[in-house]
Amino acid sequence: MFTGIIEEIGVVKEVESNPSSYRLRIKAEKVLEGIKESDSIAVNGVCLTVIEIGRESFVVQIMPQTLYKSNLGKVRREEKVNLERAVSLNKRLGGHIVTGDVDGVGRINYIKREEGQSIWEIQFPSSLSKYVVPRGRVALEGVSLTVAEVQGKEFTVYLTRFTLNNTTFSLKKSGGLLNLEVDIFSKYVEKIISPEQGINLKFLEKAGY
Repeated sequence: MFTGIIEEIGVVKEVESNPSSYRLRIKAEKVLEGIKESDSIAVNGVCLTVIEIGRESFVVQIMPQTLYKSNLGKVRREEKVNLERAVSLNKRLGGHIVTGDVDGVGRINYIKREEGQSIWEIQFPSSLSKYVVPRGRVALEGVSLTVAEVQGKEFTVYLTRFTLNNTTFSLKKSGGLLNLEVDIFSKYVEKIISPEQGINLKFLEKAGY
């Protein structure tokens, strides 16, 4: 589990791609503190398992399903990535609960820069529309953000200067692809009130709602 608060920007130093394996070696500093093999690190919002640790880098392996659902297959050498270690029980939850299981990929429609902030419109898969609501939470590239507005298959987020300076968002351009994870609690709510659970309008009326 993660918080959506990026700890460090890492740099991809090696990309190993073959029919049986896809691995990234990432140069980092802060996230190496206390990390060990088999621990989890979110790379651009994707929860990955550390399989090797060096003095100034770590290696993660990416499964085919993850490549299909995320933008990690397009990552190249020297590209910068957002990094966050899994949250510990004694850490403040500064953003929201992020699982690192990406739901899909969003596309940047446009970026409008204003003084002190940047406004981004993101196009997202229609299959996720029921989970994206105004003032709700999403994670983009592993960054916890609040949805400002939703119109059809697009939503808007506002990025502060601090967020731009401390994540890879400062490097993104219109047309770029972003890993998108919706709020896990919205999925739980959907499951609870699904017809299969017997909770419907008649049930709620009987319960006094």
